[in-house]
Amino acid sequence: MAFDFAAQPFFTVVLTFVFGPYFVSQLAPDPATGQAWWGLSAAIAGVLVAVGSPFLGAVADRAGPRKPWIGGFAAFKIAALCLLWFSAPGSSLFVATLFIVVATAAAEFSIVFNDAMIPRLLKNEEIGRISNIAWGLGYAGGIVFLIAALAFLAGSKDTGLTLLGLPPAFGLDPAAGEGARATAPLAALWYLVFILPMFFLTPDRPKGERVSAAMRQGLGDLAATFREIRTRRPLFQFLLARMIYQDGVNALIVLGGSFAAGMFGWTLIQSGLFGIILNVVAIPSCFVAGMLDRRFGSKAVVVMAILSLSIATIGIISTSPDATLFGLLGFDPPAEGRGVFASGAERSYIVFGLLIGLAFGPIQASSRSWMAKSVTPEEAGRYFGFYAFIGRATSFLAPAVVAGATQVAAGSFHPVTASRIGMASLIAFFVVGLVLVLRTRGPRETRQA
Repeated sequence: MAFDFAAQPFFTVVLTFVFGPYFVSQLAPDPATGQAWWGLSAAIAGVLVAVGSPFLGAVADRAGPRKPWIGGFAAFKIAALCLLWFSAPGSSLFVATLFIVVATAAAEFSIVFNDAMIPRLLKNEEIGRISNIAWGLGYAGGIVFLIAALAFLAGSKDTGLTLLGLPPAFGLDPAAGEGARATAPLAALWYLVFILPMFFLTPDRPKGERVSAAMRQGLGDLAATFREIRTRRPLFQFLLARMIYQDGVNALIVLGGSFAAGMFGWTLIQSGLFGIILNVVAIPSCFVAGMLDRRFGSKAVVVMAILSLSIATIGIISTSPDATLFGLLGFDPPAEGRGVFASGAERSYIVFGLLIGLAFGPIQASSRSWMAKSVTPEEAGRYFGFYAFIGRATSFLAPAVVAGATQVAAGSFHPVTASRIGMASLIAFFVVGLVLVLRTRGPRETRQA
């Protein structure tokens, strides 16, 4: 649980609600270019995780302990986050994208090894509840960090003040995006501090083969896993379904905040407030989902989450700066000085965002518990590596489709309209994923059969 608490601020603050919107709205020359480059970073990181995770998981099963791998990737993640401080407006998009790719890949590799510890630590009937609680605690960590960033670091470009009306700490310059840039190295420090309980208090596997020998045998184990997975039909069907819907989830999480920032011209404070609202909803939804998972099974939670995300995606792409529901409901421009989220369109976007907040924690936590219930502790490393692979095998596709569709549409439409067209492609991933999940037996149904 401490690992999730430590890891989440990177995803919540850096990728989604503060540095991501800064990348799109300030670092890039225009929102369409920013969204295209941001989508590209997600796509490249996804390919790296897809290629590396199965092999690393197979090696870790033979080598034994998981913690040394988590520590090694933590070093790469922390270094890349610290270097993002130098991504000032007008600096190279390529360099900033490179650091984001390294940090994201290292974070995802660490998650593989953390998740592989679950089957060994918990009874089967407790996995879903604990997984969802841990995810909820992760969001709690994210929201604490996000509130601190908005209250003391991220100042408005217009007023120069933070959410509390204070000058940014450490003399950070809002015009240079220093508040947003500072969240990256501070997220690195947060991660370093709060993963320590996992290292000190959580039991690990005993040492196995030498890493060099494990690497030589890893490719053979990986090939055996690919052959074996096809004989475990319910698990194979679940992984295939997750490959589709998780691709949509990843893209929606990474691009949702920057999409709103580009459409409404939100400041860092407004983007951060939106993040706080979503995380406030996500925390109790994970606790409720944990109880539902224990009572009805992981499959039921995943189905409900996909439905919620599908409706939310349709809602946000139906919203423009002056209307929602594809123009059926129009809004007057907000009166001068009415404050944040003053327009009806912004408030409509937030309502649809609440559906995302309700679903994006449970869909990932219950997918993790579905997987953990389906494997043994001895094979957890290679199967969670395969889980990461199958979740990332096409993960480049949704961000790449969004980036490509946005870039193509930008040649004929206003940048805001082009962004909406690009985001619309995510609906297909949720619909196909839902159909496949409904046709797959969950862990409880598999055991009964």
